[in-house]
Amino acid sequence: MIYLKLFINFLKIGACTFGGGYAMLPLIQEQVIMHKWLTKEELINFIAVSESTPGPFAINISTYVGMETGGLPGAFCATFGVVLPSFIIILIIIKCFDYFQENKIIKGCMTGLKPSTVGLISATVISTGKTVFFQNGISLSSFLTLDFFISAIIFGGMLIIVFKKIHPIFIIVLSGVLGIAAGYLFK
Repeated sequence: MIYLKLFINFLKIGACTFGGGYAMLPLIQEQVIMHKWLTKEELINFIAVSESTPGPFAINISTYVGMETGGLPGAFCATFGVVLPSFIIILIIIKCFDYFQENKIIKGCMTGLKPSTVGLISATVISTGKTVFFQNGISLSSFLTLDFFISAIIFGGMLIIVFKKIHPIFIIVLSGVLGIAAGYLFK
């Protein structure tokens, strides 16, 4: 039964989300928390891990949720579910590419999807930020914790590095090293 649930839920996520893995995060978060497959903290931790591992983000996270929930068959069901809609859509687009390229309705639809994708990604940033920076709710004391300062310094440093156009692999490695160092230094 869990395998069917994983497949159907990730199929819905894959079918209803445009814009890649980050746009899927609000739906993934909702389903994972609602079904109690992972806690919010576990999901946040794996978001960080899936960012630093090779492969598409949506596949990494669906595979992880499936593996944690139903072992290897669960990983297969969740991954297959999230990939199947995109695979079918790509096959249709390839077959009808010339028609889609010139169709004004399709162009208008894509124009409308761009801001919604940015909105979904922004919602994920806010939700993830609240979990990372304000684990116990937003209050004055939450701004005075060591965890908040360490996270804010790492986040600020990463923003500077990103705007300086430094290679993403360097940013990922540096984030991991700083996180490990902070974990060991401030236990």
